[in-house]
Amino acid sequence: MYSEDEYLMLSGLQHFMFCRRQWALIHIEQQWAENYRTADGRVMHRNVHDASLHEKRGDTVTARAMAVSSARLGLSGECDAVEFRKDSGGIEIFGLDGRYSVTPIEYKRGAPKADESDIMQLAAQAMCLEEMLCCDIPVGFLFYGDTRHRLKVEIDAALRSRVEKAVCEMHDMFRRRYTPKVKRSKACNACSLKEICLPVLCSEKSAEKYMRDMLGSDD
Repeated sequence: MYSEDEYLMLSGLQHFMFCRRQWALIHIEQQWAENYRTADGRVMHRNVHDASLHEKRGDTVTARAMAVSSARLGLSGECDAVEFRKDSGGIEIFGLDGRYSVTPIEYKRGAPKADESDIMQLAAQAMCLEEMLCCDIPVGFLFYGDTRHRLKVEIDAALRSRVEKAVCEMHDMFRRRYTPKVKRSKACNACSLKEICLPVLCSEKSAEKYMRDMLGSDD
């Protein structure tokens, strides 16, 4: 079990699976830059993350921007949306009559691609919800902005194991304040941090020191 001051950002798991160096630059070295993809995704999530919206349609209640955490994983964050659907085999939810099944929905820009980083983030959300609500969540959904369709994700034992392994690695790197080097790939061209990362990728400087030198700061 992790203490609350050891919790890492759940959303960082997506960065970590895309590129461990990108995750370390953002979450350890506190570097950030924006491009079209990040700006588009930020606008999409801003529209989804209205915590005041609790939508009810028939037997389904949808909560948005729901805060979640897990002491076992040492993660905290928000789910874009969580659907509570009436189900006699489900759990009781405070403020609602009856019993409900629980399903997380993660919103993504672009078209469906079944990306491992997206799937892992969704699975981690489900695992946090299970710990908080004492329930089982066998499936979740990824909603893609271009097609406006859902992709069903089976949250099985193999996927849960991959999440746990990745999160353990994240905690280890964070404790050591370690920013790894990686081989340059085509994915680098889509990364908002490439102008920070690439000039120092093959040098001994950290991105933090590189930025200080570029800005002429001695702090």
